[in-house]
Amino acid sequence: MIVEITNSNEKQAIARKVLEALTDWFEIEESREEYISSCVDWTFFAAMEGEEAVGFLCLKETGKATVELAVMGVLKDYHRSGIGRMLVEMAKETASSRGYEFMQVKTVKMGVYEDYDRTNLFYIGCGFKELEVFPLLWDDANPCQIYVMSLK
Repeated sequence: MIVEITNSNEKQAIARKVLEALTDWFEIEESREEYISSCVDWTFFAAMEGEEAVGFLCLKETGKATVELAVMGVLKDYHRSGIGRMLVEMAKETASSRGYEFMQVKTVKMGVYEDYDRTNLFYIGCGFKELEVFPLLWDDANPCQIYVMSLK
């Protein structure tokens, strides 16, 4: 079940639990802590398995008509179970109902790291389209791929 979380402490606890379990993608502690502290200001969805959060997704506004899928993670035991797709679908429905026209997501460009290639394929499978690569937005070892989708 996907639920929206509004309590700041609960948001941070879920984000910490999931991101610290996914160091293949979130290995840089400084970045991980930034997501955990920032998530209190973002729209936050959690995937629940009984009483346990097994994944989450955060949306942040980046423009009057656009939200960004700022961070998401699903515990490895639940990869390829449909939870990620359910989180994205809930994010799309919510963003659209709140008047946003576009959703974007940033990840590492396809072909750089195998783990991120799977992430890219996931976003493409969810309906995102390639917009642009910014080779130096983060650093030269992590070229930033931006994907977008229309919510209309």
